[in-house]
Amino acid sequence: MGSPSCEDVRVATLISTDEARRRVLASVQALTAEPVALEAALGRVVAEDVHSRADMPPFDSSAMDGFAVGPGEEGELAIAGESRAGSPSADRLRPGLAMAISTGAAVPEGASAVVPVERAEVSEHAVRVPATPEGDNIRRRGEALRHGDVLLRRGAQLGPAAVGVLASAGLSEVLCARRPRVAILATGDELVPPGQALEPGQIWSSNPLALAGQVTLAGGETVSSETVADDPGATRSALGQALESADVVCVSGGVSVGPHDHVKGALAHLGVSESFWGVALKPGKPTWFGTLERGGRTVLAYGLPGNPVSAMVTFQLFVRPALRALQGADPGAARTTAVLDEPVRRVLTREHAVRCVLRSAQDGLHVYPTGPQGSHVLSSMSAAEALAMIAAGEGTANAGERVPVELLTGVWCPR
Repeated sequence: MGSPSCEDVRVATLISTDEARRRVLASVQALTAEPVALEAALGRVVAEDVHSRADMPPFDSSAMDGFAVGPGEEGELAIAGESRAGSPSADRLRPGLAMAISTGAAVPEGASAVVPVERAEVSEHAVRVPATPEGDNIRRRGEALRHGDVLLRRGAQLGPAAVGVLASAGLSEVLCARRPRVAILATGDELVPPGQALEPGQIWSSNPLALAGQVTLAGGETVSSETVADDPGATRSALGQALESADVVCVSGGVSVGPHDHVKGALAHLGVSESFWGVALKPGKPTWFGTLERGGRTVLAYGLPGNPVSAMVTFQLFVRPALRALQGADPGAARTTAVLDEPVRRVLTREHAVRCVLRSAQDGLHVYPTGPQGSHVLSSMSAAEALAMIAAGEGTANAGERVPVELLTGVWCPR
């Protein structure tokens, strides 16, 4: 038997998942910011602290449909006008009178409380009301927010409620980090688009669509998606174009040590500096990462494994944190812990990312494997809600053990 090649030795020198992640995040340079209209801001990341421009509510308003009354008023009162939402009364409420008022309407001067309509007895021109404590059913000016209060902190991701808060404070746009531009390449002579008839030896290509979905969930924008033949020239050409147009380049396949694996050579030819190749991770051992300095910006380049599950797992662990960090968001937001419900056999020399289903219990989150964990079994990934990160070693991680987990979308809703 001959001595191992340089590449064989190199890929055997594996770094830990945490070290790989650290090197990735150390290479990230935050993207520039841009104003974004609220209508298009869902999912975007705020690039600066956002402050309220006014008190909210901006005036004392009624919390109920009913009647505004003055201090100590009870019994039968004449009805003097109405204050409607959007059409406040200009009249001061005089003693011995009540004013009809709708929810959200401005409380007239002289009123101290609102009597709900269901507690009032209304006749043609008068209303009988019970004694009502001062301040009842009145929302005071600035009760929700004061002028200058922080609405959102820098790095917050805008959900529906956050967009609503900004709108309620009168903002029509917000400064957000630019979306990372991501180019996706899948390598392999055997790959054909879904829907096309298969010839002998061919398979349908799933990685471009799956990875593009992960890009979207991480807040990025897929600017190109291409399948490349196992040819050195074609690989160099496709990668060159991707490096020109994108902030992040993800290639699936072609990063191992076979005679038809041309990605590492092409990246080196194009000036991409290698940070690591080989992670002590199952699945995902041959993952490659490097950077290219171009035009004052740093392009992040990933060589992900070609197996569908391996590609998605390594994207979650190494690409997703970078996409979030590029936007100024917390790259570790998807990390937490959970209790194993079933024993899982450890891998002797590699951390094992086990696809799992989540459930909620009194002591927090629990996880259990989705089924067979082969790196080619994409259905195991489609059923998964989290990755349980099982430390390398001998024996088994036992049921009841608390382990690190990665939430696959970053957010999980208990069943």
